[in-house]
Amino acid sequence: MMLLFPTTSNAQSEEIKIARIKYRGGGDWYNDPSSLKNLIRFVDKQFPARISERYDDVEIGSPSLRKYPFAFMTGHGIIELNSVEIDNLREYLSNGGFLYIDDDYGLNDAVQNLAKRVFPNEKWIELPFTHPIYQSPYRFPNGVPKVHEHDNKAPQGFGLFFEGKLVMFYTYESNPSDGWADPEIHQTPAPLREKALQFGANLLIFALTQTH
Repeated sequence: MMLLFPTTSNAQSEEIKIARIKYRGGGDWYNDPSSLKNLIRFVDKQFPARISERYDDVEIGSPSLRKYPFAFMTGHGIIELNSVEIDNLREYLSNGGFLYIDDDYGLNDAVQNLAKRVFPNEKWIELPFTHPIYQSPYRFPNGVPKVHEHDNKAPQGFGLFFEGKLVMFYTYESNPSDGWADPEIHQTPAPLREKALQFGANLLIFALTQTH
């Protein structure tokens, strides 16, 4: 399966870079730095792609965010956002950007507040298991895989749409990115880690190839 991801550059051979979101408030946005690196390696190995293994840490209020078609956010606890940061994120998402947020436990309240401020007229929708994110290239007939236990609740995946396009995806009570990290960090069993990486591949591929 050959993936020809879109790029904002005129140089078609240029690698795509993805971003990890840096934010204020004390939430540890920087945890598990191996996660994205391992996911990118997995995708590049399984599907010939032009994704740079070196992701960038990008402040949520930075205008440079627009250079990245896929951005990832995680952590525990608080996310502080001022009006400039909110406007920047709204502009990013309204113009083709995609943000994946993974609750690493304790992030839910902050995520709900972020969504309300960025798109006050939109609401999170729990995606049906028939959504393409759960179907290709790997099938997840029961939705988001349960990778890390938090509060003994079922895992959920929520989408936020802008003008009919999915611009944010949020995983709750699941924590796939823990499964992307180096094996010794969370002691994730190998079969479950494979599932986490497969699900991450679905997310990344969907974000980089969706047209509407």
